[in-house]
Amino acid sequence: MTKSHAWFALTARSRHEKVVAENLRGKGLESFVPLYRTQRQWTDRVQSVDLPLFPGYVFCRFAYASRLPVLNTPGVTSVVSFSDVPTPVADDEIACIRTIQASGLPARPWPYVRVGQMARIEWGSLAGLEGVLIREKDALRVVVSIELLRRAVAVEIDRDMIRAVDGAEHATLAHVYLTGGGLRP
Repeated sequence: MTKSHAWFALTARSRHEKVVAENLRGKGLESFVPLYRTQRQWTDRVQSVDLPLFPGYVFCRFAYASRLPVLNTPGVTSVVSFSDVPTPVADDEIACIRTIQASGLPARPWPYVRVGQMARIEWGSLAGLEGVLIREKDALRVVVSIELLRRAVAVEIDRDMIRAVDGAEHATLAHVYLTGGGLRP
């Protein structure tokens, strides 16, 4: 894979993300649809289903100059662009999402949060991952954002797994969310 191959976010027809990813793989392209498991209630039963963490999007690595096979894939509607300029997704953001997926820890879609309250996971399967620290009810979560899509994913963590990212502003904000201690200087 050459340096000209970058990750791009593709918009896909609603509820066709998995099929689009499979069609892209059939064309020899690297594609990625991160999924999460959730429960769905039907009138007669409850069932576990795998849904996309980023509904309506599929990630694909390709050289933008060779985009025609990608755009001709059934279900692909466009490459995410700003001011008509295609914008690649940062490799480290894709790596973070893959690390979360590989960890087996519960993750789910999360509203996009501005960078500001940053924390780093210090140990466990997510060691080294950085994201925004939040508290929801009695659980702490680290939210990892995909800047290009303005979307995020939250993964639940233990308080003892994290450390504030260097910088007084970050440490102070993280400490607010970690009432009760557990934050190391």
